[in-house]
Parts: sequence; structure tokens; C-alpha cells
Amino acid sequence: MALNIYNTTTRTKGLFEPHEPGKVGLYACGPTVYDYFHVGNARAFVVFDTLRRVLVRRGFEVNYVQNITDIDDKIINRANAEGVTVQVVAEKYTAAFFEDMAALGCLPCQLTPKATEHIPEIIALISRMLEKEHAYVSGRDVFFAVRKFGNYGCLSGKKIDELEKGARVEVNEQKRDPLDFTLWKGAKPGEPAWESPWGEGRPGWHIECSAMSMKYLGESFDIHGGGADLIFPHHENENAQSECVTGKSLAKYWMHNGYLKIDGEKMSKSLGNFWVTRDVLKVIPYQVLRLFLLSAHYRSPLDFNPENVEAAGVGYHEFKRTLERLAAITGTVMQDDYLADEKADVLNNERCRILEKFEFFLDDDLNTAGAIGQLFSLANKIRQVIAGRPKKTFVFLEIVKRIETDLKGMAGVLGIVPDIVPVPEEILEMITSRNQARADKNWALSDQLRDQITGCGYSLEDTPFGSLALTENKVALEKLFNKQ
Repeated sequence: MALNIYNTTTRTKGLFEPHEPGKVGLYACGPTVYDYFHVGNARAFVVFDTLRRVLVRRGFEVNYVQNITDIDDKIINRANAEGVTVQVVAEKYTAAFFEDMAALGCLPCQLTPKATEHIPEIIALISRMLEKEHAYVSGRDVFFAVRKFGNYGCLSGKKIDELEKGARVEVNEQKRDPLDFTLWKGAKPGEPAWESPWGEGRPGWHIECSAMSMKYLGESFDIHGGGADLIFPHHENENAQSECVTGKSLAKYWMHNGYLKIDGEKMSKSLGNFWVTRDVLKVIPYQVLRLFLLSAHYRSPLDFNPENVEAAGVGYHEFKRTLERLAAITGTVMQDDYLADEKADVLNNERCRILEKFEFFLDDDLNTAGAIGQLFSLANKIRQVIAGRPKKTFVFLEIVKRIETDLKGMAGVLGIVPDIVPVPEEILEMITSRNQARADKNWALSDQLRDQITGCGYSLEDTPFGSLALTENKVALEKLFNKQ
């Protein structure tokens, strides 16, 4: 099965076919750097990081671009409130963004262009719209004339008549039409400004993404992604202001992830119902947060609550322990520790079947929930084998090593590979002493050694392959959800 994705524009799921075979231009909206990003924002970042990983796994050469909005009313307001310059605020939270993305396990993009570094491109694009009479100058501002673009609403499905009855539109007395939106804002005292043919000013929000995406990915590229809240007006306006000058849709495929919700409401800073990502990552491993964010289909809403996060924590914890078991076994099992040929064949066939289903779910519009189910299914299967330890055949160790590699590869495409730290020598020595105590039937000493091992943060698991030390990584949800 080839990769199929849902296109917001067509509202259908279909075969993904990039403009150029083997290459993908991917643009996803980045942050407005006036604050730390919350876990609702993190969902979009993780979804499109995962999409990029899947595309690479499918053999595509991916050029991933994610913008930085470093000039905006919110940044200006934050700077004024703190008594510092806009540049200080933007640089602080841009640096924090990169730190938090790395902490979240997101791979670096090929490019992360900043709006303030692309003023010439923004001015040039606005000038093209003015030449084609899709924009107009009013005072010191420049506006996009929505009614001049006949395809407006193609992305969001909104109609001009509906918008007139009260949809989100900018309020500005200088507009010819309340539906029009700002491309260039005339300078206000004390605000950052750049020279332009229309006087000093700064770009509007929507124009920057069009200018930067077109510069680095072309007039029409493959995939444009972001949260569902960006469909209108941001992405609708992006597409309109781009298509009106090129005659092409800005992106061939538009992909949008669903909302992260708190008590049934969208997580947002305006409502105050949000958790800052860097604060969450102080409490739980990044793999748990990613696993939670990918636990539902990306287009579906997802509730950020203790039950869902705990389920992700439990799943990750057991998955990590499975890899610890495998690391211990493949490092110590001898060639004559083997099981029957026919059972080895059954195990290998099951392994191949699960891998095939894992890839099927990824190809089915990035169904990470289904893919995670297959990851856990293979982990459960090998745990059963370890617990049962069937007998006799030299192929056992080879298949176990294959499964260990498979599990790491599956987790890698989801960005949730655990950090497996070798068990310290002193713990291994205590395990050896405990095994001897058990052989001598010295149960008191055996229990004492077990307690010492547990006190060091490990739990003991007695298996047919010997006693294994596994890490304890409980998710401290009370620290997370009792923050208020």
C-alpha cells in the first residue's frame, strides 16, 4: 500500500503523489515567539515531525520548512509589558522554541526562516498583488481584497455570505470591505518598522508564510500543515494571496491536526487552560508525551487528562522494559539456548505480519494510533516468548535480535525510542549474589538483596533466562495535573 493522506481542500483521502517523484516539500506553521509553546501546539509539531519521519522511511527526500513569526502584536505587547525591546522577546522565545523542540524529540527542520529576515520577499509579493489589483493601499496600510479572489473559501469551505454574517474578520475603518485582511501595517510610534513603497511599517501575519514558503519550496509545493485552528483565516488567506499571483494553489495537499482539549474545550492561552510543554517535560519523559499526542488519529480531537496521559505512561514504561529485557537476553544468551524450529517459524511469521500491519497504518493517513497498537502487539509477543522460553533451536537468538531491531525501528518512526542505559556493574553483582543465595536457599539474604536492588530504582524479574534488572519509571501525574 502506498501512502494515502487526507487533503483538507478536497475533504477526501487519496494517494499521495508529490510534484516531483521522490522529493517532498513540506511546510508547517511554526510559533509566534512571544511565550513558551503549550502541549496543544506541541501536538502539531509532533504530528508533522512524525509525518516527516514516515516520508523519509518511504524513501522520500524531504525538505521541511517551519517558520518563525518574530514580529507580531503579541510580541510587541509582551515587550511593552516587560519594558524590553521586541528583539529581546523574540530572541528569548525563539531560543526556547528550539530547546523545547529538541526536548520533545523533534528532528531539526532543514530551514526555520524568520519573518523579519524576509521583508524584501514580503514586499515583493504584496507588490505583485497590487499590480494584479488583488490588493489596495489605504492610508499607510495595504489590504487584500477578498472579493476580488473568486476562489476564496476553497480551503475552509466558508462562503462569502456566511462570513458577512459574523465570521472572524479583522475590524479596521480603513478597509473597503470588512472581509479584507491586512498585508502591510503602517508604522506606529515606538514599534519596529521597515521601509516599503507604502511608507514605514511591518508585515501582517498571513503574508509572511506565503513569502517564505514560496521562496524555499516554490510557488506550489507538496504539503502545508498546521493545526485545525489555522484553516481559517490563516491558511485560507495564505492560499488566496499566493494563488491570486501565481494561478496555483499554494500547496497540493493541506493537512490539519485536531484540537487538544481540556474538559471538552480547546486548549488555548486565551482561555488559560493550557500546560506549557517545557513544564510537562520536567515531569514525564518526552517519549510519554509523544506517545500520548500520537495515541489518537491526528485529525481527531484528543483530551489532555490524567487517564489518557497515564495510559501513555504505562504503555511506554512497559515497552521500555521489554527492550531492557531484550538487551539483557541478547547480551548473555548462548548459542545453545534455543527453541523448536516450528515455533521459531511461527514467531517469525507473526513478526512479519505485525510489521506489515504497522506500515499499513502509517500509510493510511498517518494512523499513528493503529501503528502504536502494532508496536505494542510485537512487544507483547516477544514478552510471551521470553516468559515461556520454548526449547531448542539455534534460530531463536537470531529472531529475537531481529525483533529487537524491529521494535527500535518502529519506535524510531514515532520518535519514542527509549534510552536504554546499561545496568550498573554493582547491580549485576547484587543479582549474582542473590542468585547464589536462592541456590543456597538463603531466603533472608535473597530478600535483602532484592530490597537493595529495588532501593536503587530497579525491579527484579525472574525469567527462564535468569534474573533481569528493569528500571522503574513511573509517571508522576499528581505533579502535572495538580499544578493549579
